[in-house]
Amino acid sequence: MSTTVLPDRATTPTATTAPGLRGLLWLTFRQNRVFLRALVALLLVAAADLLWIHVLCQRTMDELRRSGCDSSDSWSHTDCWTVYEPIHSPTFWYVQVLQPAVTAVPLLIGVFVGAPLLAQEYERGTIRLIRAQSVSPIRWLAVRLAVPGLAVLAASGLLAVLMTWVWWTDIVHGPYAFDPPFQFFTYPALGLAPIAWSVFALSLGVLVGQLVRRLVPAMFLAGALVAVAVGLVRWARPYFHPIVDQVAAVGTPQPTNAWLLGRGIVLPDGTRASTDTCLFSFQDNPSCDIATASWARFHPADHLVPIQLVEAGLLLTLSALLLLTVFRRIRA
Repeated sequence: MSTTVLPDRATTPTATTAPGLRGLLWLTFRQNRVFLRALVALLLVAAADLLWIHVLCQRTMDELRRSGCDSSDSWSHTDCWTVYEPIHSPTFWYVQVLQPAVTAVPLLIGVFVGAPLLAQEYERGTIRLIRAQSVSPIRWLAVRLAVPGLAVLAASGLLAVLMTWVWWTDIVHGPYAFDPPFQFFTYPALGLAPIAWSVFALSLGVLVGQLVRRLVPAMFLAGALVAVAVGLVRWARPYFHPIVDQVAAVGTPQPTNAWLLGRGIVLPDGTRASTDTCLFSFQDNPSCDIATASWARFHPADHLVPIQLVEAGLLLTLSALLLLTVFRRIRA
């Protein structure tokens, strides 16, 4: 007769923590498998588009240099426009298609990733099963958030790097292109903006889903709140860094790629009049003809990084507070 004895599970060295973590991670990956596959597919398409834009732009710029068409004096030559023609499609695709698409990414993350993450658990009643499991609610929530959170962070970071690289290399420093960094769809697609806004939208969506506990209302509310946050931050963005207030001779050109907040002329008595007052007023304003100087309030292009650092710090701080609220509520 064999005397082999099965080991006692309670005294087995491989405690329930490691298998439980693997099981929880497996479950979380399975719950997010559609999202992860779609994210990888979209990233591959976006990366292929951006590489296509870069290669085509570089090839066209090399041809422009060989043809002597890379200076402003050659812009009126018909032959130069023929050489430039291949670059029109990729620059149009980057500015008119990819930039708006990247701008909409945080909104889509908040609606379709953040809001359903907990709202569907509450709506289906599966959130009650947490109490019956060996893992704590805090640990369950941490793993539940980690997989989509890290995926969003990695995807938005890679997308931001590629978008900024192509913009800096091929668009803003390329021939015949005009795409200042502070334009409506340009700013959210560059630098830290896609990363910070994606993390914030995900965090806000998770909290909204936890509070509303209904999938469809939570998705609508999360989208509305992300849109409101975008509007508020856009309104406050000019004040994230000191504004340059310049008074110069009449006709002084503005810095290239600057964010112009206001401009006009200085009257002989020292008061300032806006350009609209002098050019579009329905009543005669003869004092505008005797301006002594011009004024302008703007952010130069080199303010992009400081402004984005302040904005990213604000959004990431809010994201941390939102997630802290979610974790405190999950324990209640």
